[in-house]
Amino acid sequence: MRSKQTISRRHFLQAVAAASAVGHRPIPSSLWARTASSTREKLFRLSYSDVRLTGGPLRDQLDRIHASYRSLDEDRLLKVYRQRAGLPAPGEDMGGWYDAEGFGPGQVLGQIISGLARFYSQTGDPATQAKVERLVKGFAATIDSEDYWYPSLKASTASAAYTLDKILIGTLDAWQFAGIASALDIARRCVKGSVRYLPGRAYERFEAPKQAVYDETYTLPENLFYLWEMSKDQAYREMAKQYLMDKTYFDPLSRGENVLPGLHAYSHVNALCSAARAYLVLGDIKYLEAIRNAWDMIEKTQSFASGGWGPNEEFVAPGKGLLGESLAKTHAHFETPCGSYAHLKLARYLLRVTAEARYGDSLERVLYNTILGVKDPQGDGHVFYYSDYHRSTQKSYMQDKWPCCSGTTPQVVADYAISAYFASEDGIYVNLFTPSEVGWKARGVPAKIIQATTYPESDSIELRVEVAAPAEFSICVRIPGWLKSPAQLAVNGKAVSVAAEPRTFAEIRRRWQTNDTVQIRIPFSFWCQPIDELHSNTAALMWGPLMLVALEPSLELPTRSVATATEGLRPTVGSPLTFEASRKAEKLLFVPFYRIRDEVYTTYIQQNPS
Repeated sequence: MRSKQTISRRHFLQAVAAASAVGHRPIPSSLWARTASSTREKLFRLSYSDVRLTGGPLRDQLDRIHASYRSLDEDRLLKVYRQRAGLPAPGEDMGGWYDAEGFGPGQVLGQIISGLARFYSQTGDPATQAKVERLVKGFAATIDSEDYWYPSLKASTASAAYTLDKILIGTLDAWQFAGIASALDIARRCVKGSVRYLPGRAYERFEAPKQAVYDETYTLPENLFYLWEMSKDQAYREMAKQYLMDKTYFDPLSRGENVLPGLHAYSHVNALCSAARAYLVLGDIKYLEAIRNAWDMIEKTQSFASGGWGPNEEFVAPGKGLLGESLAKTHAHFETPCGSYAHLKLARYLLRVTAEARYGDSLERVLYNTILGVKDPQGDGHVFYYSDYHRSTQKSYMQDKWPCCSGTTPQVVADYAISAYFASEDGIYVNLFTPSEVGWKARGVPAKIIQATTYPESDSIELRVEVAAPAEFSICVRIPGWLKSPAQLAVNGKAVSVAAEPRTFAEIRRRWQTNDTVQIRIPFSFWCQPIDELHSNTAALMWGPLMLVALEPSLELPTRSVATATEGLRPTVGSPLTFEASRKAEKLLFVPFYRIRDEVYTTYIQQNPS
């Protein structure tokens, strides 16, 4: 028997029917960040169209991923849906997880639509918008008169919640960021058609019915709250509350109880994003405490030097040396596109509600050392899945085609733009150092910052201001926690004396005029990150925020051992971000993980105690 909080299908459908009579228009992108209760936010998320990446490794990867997903065959993407609906279904089968008999039929369609909508909002590319519109309309044509839309004839035994979650983010992003007017109504119809197949509450995997063990009902609230924010239909807000996993997850986390070990890592970080959305919408401090405590547990007890977590997709028991042991036991150390997508999302939520720079530090580390380092997807559905920290290994593709990471790849790469800057009532926060432009209104005055840098190849950044009229506001620059020597800040070439401690945002406040500039230097240095407390001599070398790996000339080489990990390291002349060290008769070369393509490499080396 369902609890009193559970929405019955009859009452839910009545509520949706009543609300659907009200017309809605897409919310302007500049207002996106404030659709939730902005009184609980110290920083506001800018929209994709407010930020433009203009160069550097982030833009290079964004262009490649955008082009790859823009070229996907639409008939193939829609085929499994059309087959179920009895419609003509041209095109080859997608294969792998995506097909009717696959592990997750059609499950990444919504994520692909979402990623393309975000790419369109940034680039204004009409071909991308047209593709989003065709995919949305093609999908809508497969929804029957009773609002059944699943790609399977047996939604009751398939991943009903998981698939709905992905379709919701796709249709809502299509409406919000690509201007597809029909997409909001399609999202409503999909929820309406799903109610009969969803359980009355969120299930943990260990307690879920056998046929729904991978359904991840606990990730639903984030996008149900999103649907409520876009439509203001109260039924979706209540439905989101129904799937918040309070008893087994958020309640104990809010009390500081570590319930992470043994849980599926990616989906439970994704679930924390539902708690973040719940805090913004409902204002219950429990959800903020839960995500802050969980973040600290992940950062202190679960993370590799890359910032990634979850060997074999599970959180480990802390204090037992299990991260160190995993280096020899598995090649599946971090579920990279999915995990980085959830990690960057959660970091942005925490930045918005706390304005604490440490979350920006972690966002940067995971971005540069995980998702930026993935191999580009192949057109046949093979994508990069796991980051591998095993000794003497190579990057590789997932064996199965179209796994979950094929859906999160375009989403997380498109999100680079909204991770770079945040706005406040008093100015702009610079979170990432990358060639880019950002536009916003500084107390009603149109303003822009143009960032020029070759970071992380260099440690220097310049910000140039453009304003419609002189205006007073703050430019706040993240000062990374890994700094060993002070950051240097100047305005128009003259040093400024402002607080600039590591793990803070340095605030420069003045009356700005067009062509004013801010010069920033963030000195890089070497440091070591041990794998865990029981393997303190096993460490990764770091250069600023970058995880360095040793290039291996042969798979037969023994485990590397150096007396003091950073001793004797020096830049290689003519090769940016390549470092070398001589040990007896051999020379070791180190490069950032994100620079590795097909080379053999080793991430963790053995330090001899000094």
